[in-house]
Amino acid sequence: MTQSGLAAILFDLGDVIMREETEEKIDGVTQRADLVPGMADLLRQLRRQGQRLGLVADTRVGTYRNVLRQHDLHGLFDTFAISDLLGCDKPDRRMFAHALDTLGIPPPDWPRVVMVGNNLARDIRGANALGLISVWLAWNERYPTVAADPSEQPRYQVGAPSELTALLAALNRDERPAAFAYPRPFPWAMVARDANHGGAGSDNGD
Repeated sequence: MTQSGLAAILFDLGDVIMREETEEKIDGVTQRADLVPGMADLLRQLRRQGQRLGLVADTRVGTYRNVLRQHDLHGLFDTFAISDLLGCDKPDRRMFAHALDTLGIPPPDWPRVVMVGNNLARDIRGANALGLISVWLAWNERYPTVAADPSEQPRYQVGAPSELTALLAALNRDERPAAFAYPRPFPWAMVARDANHGGAGSDNGD
């Protein structure tokens, strides 16, 4: 019998859960950081809904523990695949496979797993290689915004946790929402467009 719904949702850490520009570090380990607005509420909502969550991150052990515990999010996750512990970085398949294995998800169910990341070369390429549902959270321009080749092209693109909430709900209903299909306009491009249109409107009204 074919199962429906999502088997698990995996998240990157930097600029997906926490805002990298707010990190306060000592000896390379982040002591505290602010979160991407809306992400804590999303994670708690997913947990209440019974979704299994995993963190797949290229980071130091202390960093993810400090930030997640600071915001009381650590206990929401079922598994952690951390580069500092595994001795490899994304897009190495071992990062993703570790999370999937510890969650007990067999390869036939990997297409029912979502990977949410902000880095095309690491998160998206790695997720695509394993047949996961790749979701690019593109809310800033800190990392490259153009895929180097088709292996870095995400299946879906969102610009904020609110959009991610809607996308995950649709995916869990086994829908394939075209509204979030890659590529989409970037949030900063839409803001600039709206500002330009607003300015043009004001000029025309004088």
